[in-house]
Amino acid sequence: MATAGGGAVEVTVSGTKQILKLKLDQEVVDPDDVEMLEDLIVAAVNEAMGKVDESSASAMSRLTGGMGGQIPGLF
Repeated sequence: MATAGGGAVEVTVSGTKQILKLKLDQEVVDPDDVEMLEDLIVAAVNEAMGKVDESSASAMSRLTGGMGGQIPGLF
């Protein structure tokens, strides 16, 4: 899960990078400023995707014992 706008936009992403949930605080929904809402959604989604990448890299490092760069053909 990741947030943007101080928690006004919350995004939950699966390990396969599928958006599972998108929650918007009513205060951030302003018909006169749709661009700000779009920016907040993009920021939250990008942060969530980055967390998935970090988690995947960490899991891979644990599996390879941190030797990913030392095994030919791996990474």
